[in-house]
Amino acid sequence: MKRRSLLKLGTMSGALAVAGRIPFAHADTGSGPIKVGVLHSLSGTMAISETSLKDTALMTFADINAKGGVMGRQIEPVVVDPASNWPLFAEKARQLLTQDKVAAVFGCWTSVSRKSVLPVFEELNGLLYYPVQYEGEEMSRNVFYTGAAPNQQAIPATEYLMSNEGGGAKRFFLLGTDYVYPRTTNKILRAFLNAKGVQDADIQEVYTPFGHSDYQTIVANIKTFSQSGKTCVISTINGDSNVPFYKELGNQGLKATDVPVVAFSVGEEELRGIDTKPLVGNLAAWNYFMSLRNPENTKFKAMFADWVKKNNLPGGSKRVTNDPMEATFVGIHMWKQAVEKAKSTDVDKVRVAMIGQEFAAPSGYTLKMDGNHHLWKPVMIGEVRADGQFNVVWRTRTTIRAQPWSPYIPGDKGKPDVVSSIPDFLRRRRVA
Repeated sequence: MKRRSLLKLGTMSGALAVAGRIPFAHADTGSGPIKVGVLHSLSGTMAISETSLKDTALMTFADINAKGGVMGRQIEPVVVDPASNWPLFAEKARQLLTQDKVAAVFGCWTSVSRKSVLPVFEELNGLLYYPVQYEGEEMSRNVFYTGAAPNQQAIPATEYLMSNEGGGAKRFFLLGTDYVYPRTTNKILRAFLNAKGVQDADIQEVYTPFGHSDYQTIVANIKTFSQSGKTCVISTINGDSNVPFYKELGNQGLKATDVPVVAFSVGEEELRGIDTKPLVGNLAAWNYFMSLRNPENTKFKAMFADWVKKNNLPGGSKRVTNDPMEATFVGIHMWKQAVEKAKSTDVDKVRVAMIGQEFAAPSGYTLKMDGNHHLWKPVMIGEVRADGQFNVVWRTRTTIRAQPWSPYIPGDKGKPDVVSSIPDFLRRRRVA
């Protein structure tokens, strides 16, 4: 089905349901608590990243409930643990939709988990709010993507590294976990680099399995690869493997001044248990950082700190906020606003009401939900500080419309030329 048709489905879903071409949405009882699902790994290799999203979701639901709920009704979260087991994600999603009869689900991190649950949400006409950056190449009528598409993270970060401002990288070591998101993103980036004149000999790709812990040889290979020209590492490592990777960088003395690493899946939470002093100057590309100074972020951080203390959560005062947590927070509030606009929790009505929703986010920008089910988002690049936080060194002046596709994948015809448009839409500026 063409993507244009998918967009039409987003606005015609009610008519299609009546016509019997898709399953009916869950019934809206109009009274009593509103059940919602929280679908995140609380054990296994991805727990290091996903547990905080569960905590954020529960905090946000509690705050909304304390302020009167949604249409006067309380939110009742149903939390399940797919345990970093991709087939189990689909089983838990089906349970939430058919047994618990939730109005919406907030969850998943990896693309393989999202792709595992996608057929379930499309079959049962459920709504998934997905809060993490991903490889693009998807626009489902049953998913709202509150994380970044490649043109809101990976592509501008790579161009930044190639610029004089970003160090003028000529060689690129693409290192990722072996699954959908890293491989597809790196396929896009390789084609982007080729379009910019970078030869394949100056690009190296390496993948490791989930939970991988021995990066000694890989870091040594990075050092060897970097001897032939200015090199950077683009990391799409996910989960707890980031800890041994960054520790090995420190062990082998590979500094950001020699070979900078830009990460797309490492934020404040992943660095919390690492001695970051040897990593100072390495980079991460996101749409939010905890260190941002603005009134909305001050409130967000205080709310989370209070929630951690009140519930005696592990980590206590050392807990941090990060980009996917912000995306979770924004997604829940936009769902609330859409329900209130639709005056119903009916999936088809909420889907239509979601388009155009706006929210003043902790990033300091007002984010808007586009008709392609993706948020307009800013792009930011941060440098690791000794305390595990990030100094934002570069950002876009405005939010950027997501392009959930790639003009670089063979066979993608008739798509916008992102290569030529990047200098216009980035509108770069140095941040003091």
